[in-house]
Amino acid sequence: MDKNFKQQLMSYMAGNFTCKEIAALITDYLEGSFTLSQRLRFQMHIGLCVACRNYLSQMKYTVATLGQLPSEPVPPQVKEELMKRFRTWKHEQSSQKPSLDI
Repeated sequence: MDKNFKQQLMSYMAGNFTCKEIAALITDYLEGSFTLSQRLRFQMHIGLCVACRNYLSQMKYTVATLGQLPSEPVPPQVKEELMKRFRTWKHEQSSQKPSLDI
């Protein structure tokens, strides 16, 4: 089988996502912000890629573990600094985020 054809076929079967794109989109997937089409494409890749499936499991475990931590009030100055950094990070990430359009 032609190597290029094989790569195209695997890319199609894996939802046309690379592993790097899957890693960048896992938070959106876990938050349930995908359309049905996006979710199916994501799940196609996860179903075929052991490494991404393991990473998804690790992220689910991390979220569950963090959810069990006791909530303690964050000092206002720390909260403001974190929010400032998060806003900057989110802006930087949005310019690098892969497109979900089909």
